[in-house]
Amino acid sequence: MASLLFQLLAVLATAAAAVSPASLDSDLTILIHNDLQESSSPYANSGFILLDEQTWNDANSACKALGEELWETGNIQANLDYLLYERKYAPWQRFWIGGSSPSTIDAEGHVRSGHRDECLPVLCTQTAPYSNGTQQDNSTTWQIMVNSNNELLTGFRDRLSFRFLGIRYAQQPERFTYSTPYTGDGGKASALDYGPICVQGTPPSGSENCLFLNIWTPYLPRGKKTAKKDLKAVMFWIHGGALTGGESSDPTFDGANQASRSDVVVVTINYRLGSLGFLALDDGETNGNYGLADQITALEWVQKNIQDFGGDPDRVMIFGQSAGAGSVRALMASSKAIGKYSSAIMQSNLGGLAYGTTYSQYYTIPQEVAVAGNAILNATNCTDVACLRKLSAMTIASVPTVARFVVVDGTYITTNDLRLNGTGPAAHIPLMLGTMRDDGAAFISYPTANETFPEFLNISGLPESVASTSLFPVPNGPNRTLDVFNATARAGTDGIFRCVDEATAYAGVVNDIFPITYFYEFNRSYQLLGYSPNFPVCEAPPTAGYPNGNPNAEYFKCHSGELYYEFGNVKRIGLPFRDANDLPFEQFVVDTWASFARTNNPNPDWRYLQARGYTNTMKEIERVGKWDPVTKSDQILRRLQWPSEHAKFGEEQQCDALGLPLDYYI
Repeated sequence: MASLLFQLLAVLATAAAAVSPASLDSDLTILIHNDLQESSSPYANSGFILLDEQTWNDANSACKALGEELWETGNIQANLDYLLYERKYAPWQRFWIGGSSPSTIDAEGHVRSGHRDECLPVLCTQTAPYSNGTQQDNSTTWQIMVNSNNELLTGFRDRLSFRFLGIRYAQQPERFTYSTPYTGDGGKASALDYGPICVQGTPPSGSENCLFLNIWTPYLPRGKKTAKKDLKAVMFWIHGGALTGGESSDPTFDGANQASRSDVVVVTINYRLGSLGFLALDDGETNGNYGLADQITALEWVQKNIQDFGGDPDRVMIFGQSAGAGSVRALMASSKAIGKYSSAIMQSNLGGLAYGTTYSQYYTIPQEVAVAGNAILNATNCTDVACLRKLSAMTIASVPTVARFVVVDGTYITTNDLRLNGTGPAAHIPLMLGTMRDDGAAFISYPTANETFPEFLNISGLPESVASTSLFPVPNGPNRTLDVFNATARAGTDGIFRCVDEATAYAGVVNDIFPITYFYEFNRSYQLLGYSPNFPVCEAPPTAGYPNGNPNAEYFKCHSGELYYEFGNVKRIGLPFRDANDLPFEQFVVDTWASFARTNNPNPDWRYLQARGYTNTMKEIERVGKWDPVTKSDQILRRLQWPSEHAKFGEEQQCDALGLPLDYYI
């Protein structure tokens, strides 16, 4: 409550000074040559803010209202080239720039004088500071207002994008009921900082009043009559965390670099977690899937309002990793969600064996009650949901047994899995999916000195019968426990990730569920700060000449190791580039993910790359060639490393032995 009151007071104190596209009677676009090097980039000062046509005097006034001036110096040719690529302007179009007298620059970079009464588009300077993983400047100078959802939202800009943080998409629902989209009351609201995280953790923290989302955008239109061609693709991110943890405010998922470099709108959301988000009871009332329903509510909010932030509601790509990928899968199986998004990426979706099973195979409510519901009731001395509603959220979240399961509730989820044979709801949309090479290394423990391979398979929830085959050979290295771990991690990666995901892609293509499908395997990783299971196996080992780790050496490419790359946030988080390839690889991944969001094709348009000056990605595509989709006769993937390569689906015999063959879903 205190946090919300502080935000309200902040808005009341500063809103009068903030400008808006409406007050300037102009669209606002931030363009910068973003090479993902943040403030250390040689292009750090290449940005400008583009405004619509107006006279020279009005242009000066508009820039000053933004706390800026007419642009004068810097290398902006790549930005001008991009405006030509978009066909927003002709090559001879002139723009107001600064000088002692009215001056213009055309889209090809020629500077000449202009007449102050001409109406020309405007280039303002863009001096807002960079933000990073720990700090951002949301002071009055950089604030911007947008009228959306019947409220006046005050956000701000940094060097790369407009940032609207902590936007309420649903009021706090009564516990164990479903959320509904929020509509403002006609007043003002702060979008200057993130909303509270949802209750999670041990000991638990957070709030039940947590249904907020965040938006990063390079473009703010002046009104709802924006031309369709000017609206940007939307990348709608669902965080992972086992459906028990995680938050949209994690700096790993900051959307500024992706929005800026890729000219897209990025949205991240909170949703209810753990037992508060997924508990189901066999009482005909408490049907679970509250967190999943929150995701759908957020999608409904986006469909209604994202155009106010420059986003195209007809091009919303949902994407998520781990439990976020499991959420994407569930949304693709939900008739309540289908139609609210246009494409999807599933990153390291779990399924199949051991821990992964329930992320792709859903319990009935009686099954969930047997696994979790009864234990939660017993631990809280409750017999019904009315009792649970009287307890504190922290009491429920402190119970060791956690309801973290998507269930067949009959409304949001009506089948026990995503039906890939045409017998149930399934979104007919373009799909991209894949895994880390060694995803399973994070989902097993580390063997003791005396544990054999069969014993450790059994401990890890994997069939020890595969030990008697030659399909998962134990290396013969000097460290026996590492050798056992190595073979078990391979079996875990196949059994919990790869086999089910390859089978998903195959069935979706064979049965014509997905119009087009692309598959990948990450073979280069940058493990997250604070999440490095079985340390140090997931870390690139330091070697001579590589004090921060040698990513070209052999190490486990573990779960979550792609996240810094795909959001372009290695430098923003404060991490070093470990070798000369980390940066171009990061640029390539950002460009690939955003291309799929914009066009349903992960191969970026060559003219787009050329216009924006993204030479590293151009060289890699020229070298590796086109990434082809999965077909009925050719199951191809892109191995994302540096340099990248193409390969066939792997581990087919291993998947057969694990009982998860390629035709598992046929």
